[in-house]
Amino acid sequence: MGTFSTNCSSGMTPTKVPERWVNSWDNNLKLAQMLDEAGIDFMLPIARWIGYGGETDFHGGVLETMTWAAGLLAATKNIAVFATIHTAANHPVVVAKQIATIDQIGHGRAGLNIVAGWNKPEYEALGLTLPDGHETRYAYAQEWFDLVRELWTSDEHFDWDGKYFKAKRVKGDPKPLRGSVPIINAAGSPQGRGFATDNANFLFTPAIDLTRSRAEIAELKDQARAKGREVNVLTFSHVICRPTEAEAKAFADYTAVQNADTEAVDNLVRLQFAHAHSFPHDLLAQIKHLFALGHGGFPLIGTPDQVAEGILKLHEAGFAGTTLSFVDYVEEFPYFRDTVLPKLQAAGIR
Repeated sequence: MGTFSTNCSSGMTPTKVPERWVNSWDNNLKLAQMLDEAGIDFMLPIARWIGYGGETDFHGGVLETMTWAAGLLAATKNIAVFATIHTAANHPVVVAKQIATIDQIGHGRAGLNIVAGWNKPEYEALGLTLPDGHETRYAYAQEWFDLVRELWTSDEHFDWDGKYFKAKRVKGDPKPLRGSVPIINAAGSPQGRGFATDNANFLFTPAIDLTRSRAEIAELKDQARAKGREVNVLTFSHVICRPTEAEAKAFADYTAVQNADTEAVDNLVRLQFAHAHSFPHDLLAQIKHLFALGHGGFPLIGTPDQVAEGILKLHEAGFAGTTLSFVDYVEEFPYFRDTVLPKLQAAGIR
């Protein structure tokens, strides 16, 4: 169980309400120490270079993830902290050393979330070209990670003469404390899932329909086991937990209906679902609502009992874990900690 996107303005909620998340360093530090004391397992950031527009310019403000992770690892004791890295924008020799460095800072608690690329406007902002084919994106990402792994495992200087990278007399020193770090990858395409089952420890995927998720998770695990690997599947959730169901639903309506940043939501949906016009109208409306609520995350809305029940359903579907987002993480997490976590512990999944 972890948190997601606290380094980004508005977190996971493209809303205009004044209570929306302020992604300041002080807020992230306060939250990280609170999560650490509560026994939450990890923090996962999103790497963004431009926002999604709209009135709030959702994700227009973003703390860079490697330096964010370094600071949080230095200020915590037990929680794992991931850096999210776009392969196209970061040289693997540099990233290998950065990850090894922050792993020393955290005494073995660093993690790496690899992004092969999908957001064309961000590529354009950086003067890069997003390849049209998933095959090219993931072939590039594979060589990128192969070079990172070689730096983490080789004790000698070596040359690298690949299709996408050339390196002369390089060596990984220092290395991660355990030889590697946990790897997360979010993948939906066949090529992406091939990459994830080849390389990741955790595959990150949305939970829209839990019946479909159950079959999907079994298939992904079988795909990994056929390669001699074990891969766990994670998802992401959005939490609105209140003493009564009516209060929770009213706050969801307030943030995601009455005050949704609809232009930012439309931009998000258009970029993430390039062929969204082919979806049935009712499904498209559902997806848009989920994006307005929590970036498409599984909705956990209701009383502590109802939220705990929702998390148990994710567990029963086969998910190894979930991230959590809140409209305001610092304000809302303590109630979740005090009322929901004990129920999950009693159920034996924490």
